[in-house]
Amino acid sequence: MSKNMVVPEAKEAMERFKMEAASEVGVNLKQGYNGDLTSRQAGSIGGQMVKKMIKSYEESMK
Repeated sequence: MSKNMVVPEAKEAMERFKMEAASEVGVNLKQGYNGDLTSRQAGSIGGQMVKKMIKSYEESMK
């Protein structure tokens, strides 16, 4: 996650969102450094986050 967030106050919410997405795809994240993740694991977390953001946006358009 980028250290230069557009809304710095959202950092904690984004961390919770990331942890939730990781749990949903079966990846165990720990607080802090997670450099031991494979590219596949990291990609699945990011993909799940994007999928949920798109779903949320689509539902808001109804």
